[in-house]
Amino acid sequence: MPYVSGFDRDQLMCCSWDVFVDEESIARIIDAFVEHLDIKKLRVKTVAIEGRPSYDPKSLYKLYIYGSRKGIRSSRKLAESCKVNLEVKWMTGGVAPDFRTIADFRKNNIDSLKEIFHEFNRRISGAVEWGFSSVDGTKIQANNSKDNNFTKNKLDDRIKWLNGHTDEYLRILNEMDRQEEYDEIPGELTREELEAKLEEAKERLARYEGYQKLMEETGASQLSITDADAKLMKNKNGFAVAYNPQTAVDSETHLIRDFQMTNQVTDHGLLESTMEEVKKAEPGKIVEVVADKGYEDTEDMAGCLENGIIPHVITDDGKDGYEIEISYENSEADLTSTDPEELKKALHAGQISEAYASVIQDIKVETVRRKVVDEKPAKSGVYGSPEEMLRKAETGYFVRDPERNLVYCPAGEILRQKCIKKNGNIRYASKNACKHCPNRNKCYKGKGEWKEIDFTKDQLKKPCKDWLKSEGNTPEETKPKEKWHYEKRQVVKFFLKPDREKTNQRMCLSEHPFGTIKRGMGATYFLLKGMQKVAGEFALFCLGYNLERAKNLLGFHKMMELMGQA
Repeated sequence: MPYVSGFDRDQLMCCSWDVFVDEESIARIIDAFVEHLDIKKLRVKTVAIEGRPSYDPKSLYKLYIYGSRKGIRSSRKLAESCKVNLEVKWMTGGVAPDFRTIADFRKNNIDSLKEIFHEFNRRISGAVEWGFSSVDGTKIQANNSKDNNFTKNKLDDRIKWLNGHTDEYLRILNEMDRQEEYDEIPGELTREELEAKLEEAKERLARYEGYQKLMEETGASQLSITDADAKLMKNKNGFAVAYNPQTAVDSETHLIRDFQMTNQVTDHGLLESTMEEVKKAEPGKIVEVVADKGYEDTEDMAGCLENGIIPHVITDDGKDGYEIEISYENSEADLTSTDPEELKKALHAGQISEAYASVIQDIKVETVRRKVVDEKPAKSGVYGSPEEMLRKAETGYFVRDPERNLVYCPAGEILRQKCIKKNGNIRYASKNACKHCPNRNKCYKGKGEWKEIDFTKDQLKKPCKDWLKSEGNTPEETKPKEKWHYEKRQVVKFFLKPDREKTNQRMCLSEHPFGTIKRGMGATYFLLKGMQKVAGEFALFCLGYNLERAKNLLGFHKMMELMGQA
């Protein structure tokens, strides 16, 4: 049976490298794009190898962009591609830098990657028709395991556990000392093993106490050891130490217009900042953006309107829009202008600009009464040291330490901040402490699994009434004493009604790029550490996605034409 035969391996070849690259390969677009980059504007820091000149920065940029599109991410795999991948060899001219050179160049020039991303969007902007933007965030795992991430509750539990084990080791060693004839107790570890475990426990305890002190000094809610900027976040698979990048995706092209890297656990308040660069690219135009309910922040929406950005944020069922309140400032504004300064003047003067006529309703100026605090109570602990606070708590009170942001409960446990409610109150809880507390019924008789206690920012103690009742005591006055008065102010109130037709398109816009980046390009985790470096790494993902998307939209030949424009 005949088979398709290949070439003779011993046959000599005489041809151009160009024949090994497909005529419409993405490598040709990347090559044309990078060749027309202004390296001087990027302020490139070259990586020299002793005894020979530096590699051409353009070759290394081509390598990174190609790798991001093909899911080749590590410097070792990129170095291997320089030797075995024909498209890479064609782009770089056959040079094969060491993996250390590749990694160092990326580390030294990470800031330039976002500039390159913006340059690509600038080159194609004249060939596409931009629509409105859809903003959304996604969680991408950081280079930091959960074991190396600590919250205050986690540290408290580990310190408590280690103290218990340390005490037990010391007890057994003291027992051995009393029994001088024995160097070990039957069924127990030897003296040497116990001493080694005790030393290890003391070392871990000192390390955790150092972490605890650092968190108290900095006011941080959590601490990541490997990547200090990463935070523990909830995702579809539970919890992970991650970042929360935000993208603005165009409705007409599905291209990523811009992004910002954040370590904020939620998307709350990130709408205006994500759209900032999109607005700068079209300064004289009113831009529109859609977002899900996670961006429900009236102050953020007001900031968008002041800067020429119309926010269409999905509302809860049964709601048509959002009631927004801003300060009143009497001024004359040009209602026909789209300049952000004029738009801001009109809003604060209680007038609707023509650009906002379809989304703003019922604008009015009202005089309202607002509570103004003249003198707040001192925020320091009313009982002095943590030991004194704990002693007071054990008499039947929840005592809050505002400096450390924790609460001591009557059982002597520490409750940590769980969340901040919409009314500004801080909720404290400790699931593990309540679960095993022998005095739980004495403290809390509700249906929940653990006790949750709310404090205002100025409250320092709250009585546990059941506990006090069992002791035959009556609660002390716990309301903070403050001096305040009412003041009349003029404010502007209006109703912001989002466009439902646009909000209905949100999911198919935002989720498409995230799915491609994660599934097709392997961007399920970051290799680099730190907010700045991670932002540069994500810029490569966005650029790789936009390259393929733009090629599908415009065609190969149009892309080559656009990439050749400096």
